Amino acid sequence: MITAGVDCGARTVKALILQDGKTLAKSFALTGFDQQASVEQAFQSVLQQAGIAREELQHITATGIGRKVLRTASMASSEITEVSADAKAIVFLFPNARTVIDVGAEEGRAIRCEADGRIKDFAVNEKCAAGAGTFVETIARTLEARLEEMGPLSLKSQKTIPMNAQCAVFAESEVVSLIHAGTVKEDIVRAVHEAMANRIAAMARRVGIEKDVALVGGIGRNIGFVPALQRELGFELLVPPEPEFVGALGAALIAAERADA
Repeated sequence: MITAGVDCGARTVKALILQDGKTLAKSFALTGFDQQASVEQAFQSVLQQAGIAREELQHITATGIGRKVLRTASMASSEITEVSADAKAIVFLFPNARTVIDVGAEEGRAIRCEADGRIKDFAVNEKCAAGAGTFVETIARTLEARLEEMGPLSLKSQKTIPMNAQCAVFAESEVVSLIHAGTVKEDIVRAVHEAMANRIAAMARRVGIEKDVALVGGIGRNIGFVPALQRELGFELLVPPEPEFVGALGAALIAAERADA
């Protein structure tokens, strides 16, 4: 059985093709103004990598903020929420995982799930960018640093600086003040990651943390944020090799279930 999952997020589109539980190919594209065009770009790339035609796919499930657009355009057979996709994928990747923390470009979410991927509880941080990947990107611009530099810079810090990340606007103002005060860039970046980790950890505690705990989403590649969140929570996190594709994987797994129903 060959199925596909498409995760149309605020920043990127991720597409993944699954055959009998094994990933055949995956691809991503930036989410542009035309979401359908972005999905088509990612989809054509993943089909080419897998060496199959679209007609060979038995079911396509969409997730992410743009999932309803794909259903309306008949580009997907079904749709699921990001929460359901995360839970389904994480117990597939880590059978002992019971809590998922997903931090994407525009929002963060924490999910507590059963062994079969069913949702027990979840919380979403969608009111402020201070709990999402866009926050780090915004601060990178303020510091005139590249986004990929933020993690390594954070690890070079030798000093802890408190920062209020309850509001991204106020946090950015704090960063500007720290710059004028002559604070080194490394310490500022560490403060940003720790403030963000504090906000994400608080959200996770609201749903009740059950181990093992996995971190997914693009922020999982940030080598400065991961240890900051681990310090805040007090234990190590499970991070898959390609955390940004977890949503697409979950969608592909549910597509397989629906195709077999």
